[in-house]
Amino acid sequence: MSEPSSRNHRRCGFVPRLALVLGGLLAAGGCSGDLNAMRGAYTLAGGGPKDVKAPDFVVQSRKTDAEYLPVGVAAPARPISARTAEGTRSLENDLMGARGRNEAKGRAAESAARATGQIQPAQ
Repeated sequence: MSEPSSRNHRRCGFVPRLALVLGGLLAAGGCSGDLNAMRGAYTLAGGGPKDVKAPDFVVQSRKTDAEYLPVGVAAPARPISARTAEGTRSLENDLMGARGRNEAKGRAAESAARATGQIQPAQ
């Protein structure tokens, strides 16, 4: 006779524990942004955030023919490859030369302006 009562005792302890676990899972699921049943019910009842249309300038600036790559698909190879180390050094030298030419032009323009009296010498 003690055996059936112990089974009932176990069942009585199991159901509240199961209810607590399920309740905890539901509460944790309620924190999820896309699975929030309480927010959905509140919105359906007339409360909560309203759906707002995008302003006209946003709608007009969006591309209608934009094609996006699906998730997991690699982008196609680019037709232009990266510069080599030699190409990078060559570009740096070209840019340094252009910088020197621009600075020389600026000094020439400044000295011409001083000669005509349009600019006062720096003090």
